Amino acid sequence: LGFSYLWYLNATFSRPVVGFYIRGFYALKNSEYYFIFLAVIYVFTLAANLTLMVIIWFSEVLHTPKYMAVFSLAVVDVSLSSALIPKAVNMYLFDSKFIYFNACLAQMFFVDFFASMEAFCLCVLAYDRLIAICFPLRSHTINTNRKMMLVIMVSWSIPLIIEVVVVALIPPLPYCKSTIVNSFFCDHGPVFKIACGDYSPNWFMASFTTVALFFAPFGFIALTYVCIIYAILNIASSESRWKAFKTCTSHLILVVLFFVPFFVTYIVAWINVNIDTDTRIINTSLSASIPPLLNPIIYSLKTEEILEIIKKYLGMRKTNPR
Repeated sequence: LGFSYLWYLNATFSRPVVGFYIRGFYALKNSEYYFIFLAVIYVFTLAANLTLMVIIWFSEVLHTPKYMAVFSLAVVDVSLSSALIPKAVNMYLFDSKFIYFNACLAQMFFVDFFASMEAFCLCVLAYDRLIAICFPLRSHTINTNRKMMLVIMVSWSIPLIIEVVVVALIPPLPYCKSTIVNSFFCDHGPVFKIACGDYSPNWFMASFTTVALFFAPFGFIALTYVCIIYAILNIASSESRWKAFKTCTSHLILVVLFFVPFFVTYIVAWINVNIDTDTRIINTSLSASIPPLLNPIIYSLKTEEILEIIKKYLGMRKTNPR
């Protein structure tokens, strides 16, 4: 587009702004290799999640509430990675760091929406485990496929409505100073913070979304596991207790993978520790790209039903080679 970095650094705009310049890394040498690494992660993420989705879709034995929730998580994993990584790779490998205003808003919405959907999908899976363990005799009547579909629809609707409001508050902001975004994508915070007007509504919504879309889901998950642990402790047989707990291990691993990086980032920001932009970019990008890669792998390796289907398919391939 012929825009130089120095021109953007000193640019003065009046609304409406044409677009933004995504700064990316400040001082990381050979940063292109890092984005090649992200591209490789993206390819494996697509392969793993699409494989899991195909297995669930074509295996009638997996057409249950639990695997409806797993399928929803796989869709979110693919969508989050697709909203973030291809554009970032294009920007930094092909030096195309300018992004038009509307394209920026679109990326902001989809990245934030699907990131929050990761948390809500984990909530849905926690709900499924809660019903299965706390109400084992009535679980099939309480948690039917139809009811799970309703739960999933609600879980998609809440982040959707909130993120629409969040992004809708960006266009009214005046940009009369630098339009350089100190991130590796159109990140909500770095975008509204470079506005020259009053962005207190944006700040409020950023705080609200953190609570509503991350802390609240984590609180719900924690509460479900309090109930689950209580129910497990009331099981007489130690073997049955372990069997019940084992059904939760996959979900617990996913919760740790998703929420630990988020809480580390939040706590560091809360105690006002100054982290350089490069470190923040690496933390954010890995937090958004690693869980979608590992989620389907963990569920495939830790879930007997899926393992049995994979083994059955591989056995058929060996006995009927082409």
